[in-house]
Amino acid sequence: MDKYIFTSESVSDGHPDKVSDQISDALVDAGLALGDKTTRIAIETLVSTNHVTLAGEVKNFNVVDVNQIVRDTVKKIGYEQEGFHWNKLDIDNRLHSQSSDIALGTDDFGAGDQGIMFGYANRDNDAYLPAPIHYSHEILKQLKQERETNSFLLPDAKCQVSVEYRGDQIQRIDQVVVSTQHTEGDCDRARKLSQDVALSELGHLVDDDTVWHLNPTGNFVVGGPDGDTGLTGRKIIVDTYGGWAPHGGGAFSGKDPTKVDRSAAYMARWLAKNVVASEMADWCQIQLSYAIGVKEPTSIYVESNGHNRSIEKFIRKNIDLTPLGIIDRFDLFNYNNYSENCVYGHFGNKNVPWEKIGWE
Repeated sequence: MDKYIFTSESVSDGHPDKVSDQISDALVDAGLALGDKTTRIAIETLVSTNHVTLAGEVKNFNVVDVNQIVRDTVKKIGYEQEGFHWNKLDIDNRLHSQSSDIALGTDDFGAGDQGIMFGYANRDNDAYLPAPIHYSHEILKQLKQERETNSFLLPDAKCQVSVEYRGDQIQRIDQVVVSTQHTEGDCDRARKLSQDVALSELGHLVDDDTVWHLNPTGNFVVGGPDGDTGLTGRKIIVDTYGGWAPHGGGAFSGKDPTKVDRSAAYMARWLAKNVVASEMADWCQIQLSYAIGVKEPTSIYVESNGHNRSIEKFIRKNIDLTPLGIIDRFDLFNYNNYSENCVYGHFGNKNVPWEKIGWE
């Protein structure tokens, strides 16, 4: 299309679904910290008014104090509100042992499940991410920093940015939506600060015709899990490419690295980013697919504005795409910071192994 508008959204670390993701991944971090590569984790978290439910399947997961990890995670996010307070939580732990049938396929590092995973990268910015999702993340990251010195800002927030393109070139920002939780009576202050933060990120792309929606309901005091139930894995589009590229459907958070929903999606992103960074193409989308218990991917698909067949051949020849190969390349069993890096997207300008540039 010659001219079009594309929109993506992001959510803050205090959004109910992201609270759930961070709790699930904090438990992944704790499980992997045990140093046992036979540990298997698949944890879902549900949060509501002063309540957390944990459910899922684990193996060799000898974490001593699950409840304390939950409380510490919620406290770190900043929830000390009447309806959701780290010290008042009712925690229902329904974790149980992994199915022995699933273990048959994963003990020797076959894929933890069947599924499809996508990776994408382009040249919209130095994060190699599509501009709408990149800007949405950056606005909320800066808004989080503002919370440190502006006590009227509370943890729950969302942002949505609509970018106008002509061909593949960014032209301007068409609309911006920012909704941030605030203390009683401080909606106007929250609106003003939100706009200032957005302007600092969007700069010259904002013009007189840019439409602003700042806390459009007029009040956002009750928020977080007290205002809306949160669940692990409900923000998978926020986690990836903001809808610009396909998503295989599997969530990342709460899963150990044998789960290809997570590890192979990280690999697909790394492949696509390095294709673009090495100037094999200006944009690249890669699909990987797996069968449960099978080590090699069942398919590899490359789409780009480069030579797709030669890119695919290069990947097949040089990159180990087995679950163990991915785990070893990114040292995923020794990476114990999943909880911190599951917010504001899993990709972009992050100091994580799957964002590093270079084929070695």
